[in-house]
Amino acid sequence: MRRTSVLVALLLLGSAPALAAEEPSGCDKFKWPIDRERAALTAPDRAKLTSGNEFAALPASGFTLTLVAPADAKLPTPPERAPKDGTFAGFTSFKNAPKAGLYTISLSSGAWLDVVQDGHFLKPKAFSGATDCDGIRKTVKFELSASPFVLQISGAKENSISVAILPTE
Repeated sequence: MRRTSVLVALLLLGSAPALAAEEPSGCDKFKWPIDRERAALTAPDRAKLTSGNEFAALPASGFTLTLVAPADAKLPTPPERAPKDGTFAGFTSFKNAPKAGLYTISLSSGAWLDVVQDGHFLKPKAFSGATDCDGIRKTVKFELSASPFVLQISGAKENSISVAILPTE
């Protein structure tokens, strides 16, 4: 019995680094350069929106979106991942179509990100994230067509989040 307990303890200890490896730490751990995105997310002049607001066009820099309880967010489309209790959600829409192409959408903190265009969820083309990088937590690349879209955030631990939507270089 004692030998089994020691074996189980060793297996559990051995799995801890593997779990930590799933969450890279530090700004240098992103899969691509993030300087431009990080600057947009932390710019002092970024717009401040409440959930449900609409942009006429893509902003040139980042913006801060105020979030609410998921039940109050009135997301246009139920998120692909159900938000946990005690988290926050919100959305913004973009009325005028962007130029079609690959865009990087970055978030200042951890949250679920959905992009809805032409009535369906867009699948990410690439994803990168890391903890312990001031101003940015994740960045996701999406292929946007030249039509309006909705950006939905859910599962955020705080009631506001900075967002940057930039054409991929």
